[in-house]
Amino acid sequence: MANETISPAAVKVQSPFKLPTGYGDWRDDLEVKGYVVVKGAIETEKARYYQQKAFEWLNSFDPNLDPDDPSTYKVEHLPIQTVRNTYEHYGVVHERFMWEARQEPGVLDAFEKVWGTSELLVSFDSLNVTLPNLKPARAPWPHIDQAPRKRGLHCIQGIINLSHAGPEDGSLVVIPGSHALVEQFFDEKTNPSEWEWRDNRYFDKKDMEFFESRGLKPLKVLAEPGDLILWDSRTIHWGGEPTEKSTVPRTVIYAAYAPAKLASKEAIEEKRRVFKANGATTHWPHDNIRLRDLQVYFPDGTLDPRNREGPLEKAEYSDRLLKLAGVMAY
Repeated sequence: MANETISPAAVKVQSPFKLPTGYGDWRDDLEVKGYVVVKGAIETEKARYYQQKAFEWLNSFDPNLDPDDPSTYKVEHLPIQTVRNTYEHYGVVHERFMWEARQEPGVLDAFEKVWGTSELLVSFDSLNVTLPNLKPARAPWPHIDQAPRKRGLHCIQGIINLSHAGPEDGSLVVIPGSHALVEQFFDEKTNPSEWEWRDNRYFDKKDMEFFESRGLKPLKVLAEPGDLILWDSRTIHWGGEPTEKSTVPRTVIYAAYAPAKLASKEAIEEKRRVFKANGATTHWPHDNIRLRDLQVYFPDGTLDPRNREGPLEKAEYSDRLLKLAGVMAY
């Protein structure tokens, strides 16, 4: 829907989906808390392999970068980041190792259980490598990735965790239970005329008092290599920074999956165009899809001559991959 076609102030889009419960497993936690860690979705050694491939990709920009030697961490030698510590340009989204990770059986199985179908689309999402103590810690930036007008379950986001995430390390931070209260917050504390269709909404300190007054507190998600972190897009979250004590390069792949039937014909056509161009999408696999500028710019506005039109290692285009990408129909 285009923003300019919306005239009623309080138009809402209700999702027909509700998470399955009563299984006595992690799905119940996802429904109640708004997030969950699916332990061991990928074998530990496979997770280490994907992390090594991520480091090799970074080494293509700076061969002297040694993940085990903090003295080699140099901001000026790293590729340009879309969001802090996050990479989606230079064809990285479609690197072979990224697609291999997206097709891991344990990852697919988790999302199949969430949605009750194996006919899924996947987001062309980014890589995050956070080198500890490279930059000053960023203040929390609580947000959700679902428009205030959208009600109910519309999107489940995912992190394929490739590194140890302990109390001192970088990791996802969530406000457990906030997914069940954000709609009440929007209805009681905001003006519907200011609601947008953009699936991203930040919360300032005053906003957060609504949730704090109801006993909700931030929690850093702890995880091990191979774990899969899932969360409802209505759950308030942000990327938690490592403390000065951390020595672990946080390494994760963002990947979200949704039933293919949720995507419109127009969304599928655009998704195919983005795939062909080796472009990236948002965290949403089935919506919010558009081909963005593939050029990479330095902060001063000049083009990065290191930019690439595609991945260093192209993925093998199996039927399964092409269906997940929306290129081949189920």
